[in-house]
Amino acid sequence: MSTHDLYTIPAELSTWNVEAAGAARFTWEYDDGRDRMLALYQKGKDKQWDSVKRIDWDLEVDPYNVLGTPDSIIAIHGTPLWERMDEEQRRQVRLHSAAWQFSQFLHGEQGAMICSARIVESVPDLDSKFYAATQTMDEARHAETYARFLQEKVGLAYPINPHLKALLDSTLSDSRWDMPYLGMQVLIEGLALAAFGVMRDITTKPLPKQILAYVMQDEARHVAFGRMALRDYYRSLSEPELREREDFVIEGCYLMRDRLRGRESWEGMGLNRAEVDEAMECVDRSEYLRLFRSLLFSRIVPCVKDIGLWSPRLQEAYADMGVLDMAGQSLEALMRQDEEIADRLDAERFAAEEAERHAEVTATITLGAES
Repeated sequence: MSTHDLYTIPAELSTWNVEAAGAARFTWEYDDGRDRMLALYQKGKDKQWDSVKRIDWDLEVDPYNVLGTPDSIIAIHGTPLWERMDEEQRRQVRLHSAAWQFSQFLHGEQGAMICSARIVESVPDLDSKFYAATQTMDEARHAETYARFLQEKVGLAYPINPHLKALLDSTLSDSRWDMPYLGMQVLIEGLALAAFGVMRDITTKPLPKQILAYVMQDEARHVAFGRMALRDYYRSLSEPELREREDFVIEGCYLMRDRLRGRESWEGMGLNRAEVDEAMECVDRSEYLRLFRSLLFSRIVPCVKDIGLWSPRLQEAYADMGVLDMAGQSLEALMRQDEEIADRLDAERFAAEEAERHAEVTATITLGAES
């Protein structure tokens, strides 16, 4: 089945062309690079995995309750709009909400794959090219995983959100080699990592938990990569150059914040214009979604501060978004937790499988003895 058959609304063209700018940079310096970057590259090689083998695709998923979360976190729950709906309409709300969210994850991962390939092409340092090559493979695996999840388990998909598309466009069309880092590694990856974390922690369903945990294990390295490269480079930039990067960050963060409203998902489930407007008012008032949006910047704000973009103007923008207090988050602690959760999930799964095999062997031996 073509993915276009799954889209709730037309996805326009089958391909989207972004005109590339900038140079492809070769380097003839093959000596050892930065120890931290090479260590991250080694970790990127060591941590490669196969989504076909590592994820248990035999696990069932209810498309009308993908994450197994209570209805109370739905923005319109308990409102007059929700009360007017019958059970089938409420099932559609659950389905479309999950389909929209995982579709944006999928499109973001393809964007990350293309951006990391651009980094391989344009970054001047060989150690950064090495690591970005491992990230390109990571992102391909993530896109493969989310595409399979949507096609086989959810059965519904959404085109790329206009705000995410706009940020990808400005990231990829910029000729400066550091912009794919800033747009993808810091903003898009940082937001995605936080979104994955919230969903990983609230889902009660094993398959989405596996997918989110394993993808996050990779993404933690990607954010670390962006921090290392940009922190070193931005120390050498002039004030006007730093201001240009801050302008990009401010605009990108507002785009990402607005992306989370997801108007197209309410339109896609067949609500009329008045009902869609009513739903959007509920989204804007939802206390759960307000907290969710705030948590989504828990990875971006401290990273932006760490790489040296922290003028009063940028802080004012974050205060306006209500996320300035996220600057105190420890990225190291968050990423260490992401690694540990994925490893613990593996250990629990394999221990359970080993116990099942042991029980089968014991039962077979017992049956043979009785015979």
